[in-house]
Amino acid sequence: MSKSHNRLGTVFVGGALSLTLAALVYPAMLGIQTTTTSTTRIIANTRFGPLTEADRDFVVKVRSAGLWEYPLGEIAMQRGTTAAMKEAGAHLVVGHAGLDELCRKIAPELNIALPNQATPQQQQFVATADSKTGKEFDSTAVNIMRVTHGQIFPVIAKIRASTENTLVRQLADLANDTVLDHITVLEKTGLVNFDQANFQQTSPPKLPQAQLTPPPPQPGAPVLVLKARPDLNVHTAAPTPTPTTG
Repeated sequence: MSKSHNRLGTVFVGGALSLTLAALVYPAMLGIQTTTTSTTRIIANTRFGPLTEADRDFVVKVRSAGLWEYPLGEIAMQRGTTAAMKEAGAHLVVGHAGLDELCRKIAPELNIALPNQATPQQQQFVATADSKTGKEFDSTAVNIMRVTHGQIFPVIAKIRASTENTLVRQLADLANDTVLDHITVLEKTGLVNFDQANFQQTSPPKLPQAQLTPPPPQPGAPVLVLKARPDLNVHTAAPTPTPTTG
């Protein structure tokens, strides 16, 4: 294993990676003073179907992901040392702009408060990658993002299979396509350490909840918009599977 991967592993084990389906938004803003450990508890009955804690957390999770992966995608477009790395950055920017637009559309309908900042853990992801240069930046950024995408992928499937809310289902559909596209372009860089990714996806460190929770938005603050980038001419629908020979 390379020195960069060793350092990357140290960062991860030290508390970098964990995408868990915990209570992530601000219960008081939703009229809830306490939460339970059951993510299947219905917290609101909407005209789009019942909204569970897991549904609500998923919407916030998608929003929070964009708040760090979009800027890291911009950095990758600027500082990536290969065409594949720059392409991955462009896909991150476009994909999360699209997901963010849908989050901002459905959140008011479901009375969900969206954060304007990523979690402290996610902000550290960006800082860790941004502190590297050259090929070490490429490797660090790719492996951080490949692990986090690998962790959220089964969460999306679980939400899509279980939610009764049509708006949440719509977001899960788009998230599934987008995350699969991002996983694909990250792997195309040739920099993914699969042993490391598989370990971190299945054995994330236990972190304090404060590290995994986005800061609540300031009262009256406008919702931050991740700018759409149609100029990049990137499409992030689910990629067509590579045909196999029989």
